[in-house]
Amino acid sequence: MKIGIIKETKVPEDNRVALSPEQIVALKSKFSNAEFVVQSSGIRVYHDQEYADKGIDVRDDVSDCDILFGIKEADISTLLPEKHYFFFGHIAKMQPYNRPLIKKMMELKITFSDYEYLVDDNNHRLCAFGWWAGVVGAYNTLRAYGLKNNLFNLPKPDKRFTLDKLLKVTKKNQNYNCKIVITGKGRSSQGAQYLLDKIGFNNVSNFDFLTNDFSNQKVYTVAYLDTLVKRIDNREADFDHAHFKTYPELYISDFYKYAQVTDVFIPCHFWRNEDPVYLTEEELKKADMNISVIGDVTCDILGSIKSTVRASTHNAPFYDYNPVTMKEETAFSSPTHITVMAVDTLPNALALDTSKYFGEALTEHVLNSILSKDINNNKIIKKATILKQGKLTDKFSYLKDYSEK
Repeated sequence: MKIGIIKETKVPEDNRVALSPEQIVALKSKFSNAEFVVQSSGIRVYHDQEYADKGIDVRDDVSDCDILFGIKEADISTLLPEKHYFFFGHIAKMQPYNRPLIKKMMELKITFSDYEYLVDDNNHRLCAFGWWAGVVGAYNTLRAYGLKNNLFNLPKPDKRFTLDKLLKVTKKNQNYNCKIVITGKGRSSQGAQYLLDKIGFNNVSNFDFLTNDFSNQKVYTVAYLDTLVKRIDNREADFDHAHFKTYPELYISDFYKYAQVTDVFIPCHFWRNEDPVYLTEEELKKADMNISVIGDVTCDILGSIKSTVRASTHNAPFYDYNPVTMKEETAFSSPTHITVMAVDTLPNALALDTSKYFGEALTEHVLNSILSKDINNNKIIKKATILKQGKLTDKFSYLKDYSEK
């Protein structure tokens, strides 16, 4: 078995990697017959020489590898026929921009497994970056708040930024007095809460957050789905998640009560196109809409938060939304604008940490099985496999029309 680690080809660049040099050394020690090849890359957080110094084969050509691991989607021009690829594909939700990718993989008879669908029996993702996205999202949001109000200037993460360094520089400043609302209960929400807890924010109840002023204090609250939406018929009953999931058209947003008393909003919730919009263009225009900074970890473009008009990048993470014209403006160009942070590759800011974290999960749930020659019997890999030798698997057969357009 020969495993290849491919270079990242998506723009903007991603510095993460599926396995660190030390993790490959550990796998080679455990599986003596396994071979590893690392495709040469000038942007990876680990330099080529760091792999070569560990005795790992580093070269441009990975065509002799059996299975290829990346992070983001591989560029179509780099795809090799009849190989087994693992990466985040962004095709299973029928994303239009990646239709050419699945068509080409089918044409080349590629087997493709998507990290997003590596899940356990409870449908919890096993190889994911959500928690890290929340941490970096909260950090970038605080950066935006400080710059917008000329209060403080947190450093922009560089290529070798780590969680320890992020915490150190964030703890140095204590001028964070503001009210923050976080939405959602998943890993990204937990990551955002982790950072706020570490720097001294107080987590208060929804009721206290909505009814108390908290002037010159650092507070946040976490709003779950049961307080974000309400029944159209105003029926007073306990929130039924299953009913909402089945009949979203019977619900409207109840988020605006937070918008009236919040300084900073960090959306970390899961949202579907059929769900209510939490902040509409009309609501963003209202005089009593108090939010000045939105750090959109969800990055659903023109989705539940209509001020998120596009994704941003690590090099230029911020832009302003003009609620009057409903258009993008230069970041921090007016106090009446809403400053938006919408980086869609947030964990890349901590590429060293997130690569190690991801490699550990990948080793446990995928590589140990593959290198034990048990890949065909691994139900976790099977559930995540969208294409088998160019053909859609049964679970993903619904992509037939999408892939043929």
